[in-house]
Amino acid sequence: MNDADALVLDALWRGLGLSLVLGALFALALLLKSLRDFSRTGPRMTGEVLAHYRLYLVYALGRLGCYALLLAAGMSYFGVLLYSLGLVLFEASYHWPGAAVAGGLALAVLTLRMVLRTLLWAPGVIASSSHYSMTRFYALWERLSPRRLRFLDAVLLTALGLYAVMALLVLAGQEAWQAVSMVTALIALYLIVPWAVDRAKEPPPAAAAPKDRPNIVLIGADTLRADRLSGTGYHRDLTPNLAALAGRAMRFTDCYVPCARTAPSLASLLTGTWPHTHGVRDTFVTPEETHLPVAALPEMLRKLGYQTAAVGDWAVSDVSKFDFGFQHTDMPPDQWNIKYLLRQGPKDIRLFLSLFTQNRFGKRALPEIYYLGGHPLAEEVGRDTRAMIRRLAAGEGPFFLMSFMACTHPPFTSKYPYYTMYADRNYRGESKFAMARLRDPFEIIRRQGEPKTEFDLEQIIDLYDGCVKNFDDELQRVLDYLDASGLSDNTIVVVFSDHGMEFFEHETWGQGNSAIGDFSARVPLIIADPRHAAGRRVSDVVRTVDLAPTLLDLIQAPIPSSMEGTSLVPLMRGESLEAPLPAFYETGVWLTDLPGTPARHLRYPKLPDLLEVPDKQLGMIALKPGYHDLIIAAKDRMVRLGDWKLTYQPLIDGALYQLFNIAQDPACQRNVLDQYPHVARRLQSLLAAWMRDDRFPQRTGASHSDEPQPRKRKP
Repeated sequence: MNDADALVLDALWRGLGLSLVLGALFALALLLKSLRDFSRTGPRMTGEVLAHYRLYLVYALGRLGCYALLLAAGMSYFGVLLYSLGLVLFEASYHWPGAAVAGGLALAVLTLRMVLRTLLWAPGVIASSSHYSMTRFYALWERLSPRRLRFLDAVLLTALGLYAVMALLVLAGQEAWQAVSMVTALIALYLIVPWAVDRAKEPPPAAAAPKDRPNIVLIGADTLRADRLSGTGYHRDLTPNLAALAGRAMRFTDCYVPCARTAPSLASLLTGTWPHTHGVRDTFVTPEETHLPVAALPEMLRKLGYQTAAVGDWAVSDVSKFDFGFQHTDMPPDQWNIKYLLRQGPKDIRLFLSLFTQNRFGKRALPEIYYLGGHPLAEEVGRDTRAMIRRLAAGEGPFFLMSFMACTHPPFTSKYPYYTMYADRNYRGESKFAMARLRDPFEIIRRQGEPKTEFDLEQIIDLYDGCVKNFDDELQRVLDYLDASGLSDNTIVVVFSDHGMEFFEHETWGQGNSAIGDFSARVPLIIADPRHAAGRRVSDVVRTVDLAPTLLDLIQAPIPSSMEGTSLVPLMRGESLEAPLPAFYETGVWLTDLPGTPARHLRYPKLPDLLEVPDKQLGMIALKPGYHDLIIAAKDRMVRLGDWKLTYQPLIDGALYQLFNIAQDPACQRNVLDQYPHVARRLQSLLAAWMRDDRFPQRTGASHSDEPQPRKRKP
């Protein structure tokens, strides 16, 4: 070993310890700031609950701190590497302050590079974990473009490459081959590792063997409104790919969910039963309620020889806690779990880690950060869906796959260029990249009760429309993959949503809050069966509880008596059902008092006071049993039959009913109960019978009789 070898290798070795120290100091500073400005994802829990998890919080913060340390140390060591090469180029000796400055600069520059990249391509990642107003980033964002980022990367790589080549030539001239080998290996490592973890590997077309029964692929988007599909009269053509699919499929224009919240809606879709039958009434369930009393479609199909799988992002995490019968899954665990939420950590350290974990490394090492609510993952879920199709197609027997993505869910974040497609580039408010002030559980609760004037509604709708376009494009990539794999001719494709979204059509926003309008309850439903290739638009009222029996009917499998839905195959054949189907609906748990709620409406405490963790070891967040009956009794409900829709709101001293004619008043603005009392009585009887089937007792005195006395709504 000559002197040059000794100089460089000694600097690199000593720099390793220095980089670890720099990484530790950086991680410690992040943790201290995170603790000072402590924030936590998820709903607020009582002090008693959080006190129980103090040690777990220490573990969670320590885990995040270790990853922050390793990332910071790795970037700092790159600066030490450059400093070590500078010793050769400038014939200098090693001084640790100089190496520390070089390490710190490398950490700052590389982190800034990731901030710039994330700010352009996925600003929702920053918005979801930043303590600071996003308006502070606008001036910087306006100077960014894909071309400029590529130019910046090219300049950095060229400058660093020339610098490294010059140093290696000097070392080679001095025959310092050990140093040359070590430096070359480290440079290769710094090039290969980021490329490997960031590389988006698109699966090649599947090699599929012939199957005796058709495959079934369900593709869903959380919070997709039915009126955003092309051909519904909306002023933007957001879904041309969905329209093309509908041209060779059955498109049901008036499909209703039984509850506009993800968990009960998907449970009804997969079991073909109403919420009061399968027992999932809202997001927060007890460990006992995760064991459904009825069989689900995936389990039924598995017994028929199907392979079953589910893929998705944070929106589908509700599925993971129920025993639906999926054999293969590629999705996060239940996110309504106190342990999972604590592992996501406070904002400052979470923001830093988020910059480096939107990739395969993050998915495996820090899934809580990768799957954080509000992060746009449409492209990733689409790629995972295609990979799962390839895996299933290679197996024996047909397959059933459900793919579900959150790309249209609040706060309506999407990747570049979708968040810019319809929004005004000169907009300067808080909702430039995402619906503002939804990053904290208290903000969400407070904002739920705010009036329309507190929102930049036009900008929010523009963001939402970009998300819809994002879903439409990703859907087409999945359909193209089925074509390229030779699977399209033997695969039933279903496009659906778990619920829609209210944009203050009836004084409030969100989903599952109102039964008056159809904007939460009505969802798109498209069933494309290659054996029924003629496109048909069906305006009959149908329900998502009808999907499971329909799919069983399409593959000529028996429909169990436990299913309360009806097969829609006759409608797909151009025939009529024996009788019109009534669509029933109930609201979800309210986060707070909502604008427009009748003064004497049944009420209960705000969400934080309703929650507990019954099994501390599991950590699952559930509703307190003492409020369970009241919450169910306080739900608004509705029934639609044909063109008529009746809504029910439970009051302290009775019930408030309203009647709407959907054909004449699709926005449900004119109550015509007085003009058509005979129609109201018929629908009241249907709704009362459905409510009597509820297995949970009602203790509030709200009337469930066949013909309750309606109260007129005051003008």
